[in-house]
Amino acid sequence: MMLTALYITIAMVTLAALLNVYRLIKGPDAPDRILALDTLYINAIALIILLGITLKTRMYLESALLIAVMGFVGTVAMAKYLKRGSVIE
Repeated sequence: MMLTALYITIAMVTLAALLNVYRLIKGPDAPDRILALDTLYINAIALIILLGITLKTRMYLESALLIAVMGFVGTVAMAKYLKRGSVIE
């Protein structure tokens, strides 16, 4: 039962990631694309954690944490660039 729920969840998160890629490509302006990229890395984290749960290993948690940190820094940098025109001043 748990394995079936994991497979269904993986399919739903994958569908959400595909919809985010669509919004990333078709987004009308830059803030929409930044939000799509932000949500895409959150979906990537969810998929990695679900894969770790499915394979019953803790090895994937470190990569999920690394993606979380890099995604946060990337989102902040892109938001600063949109607001000021440069990241570092």
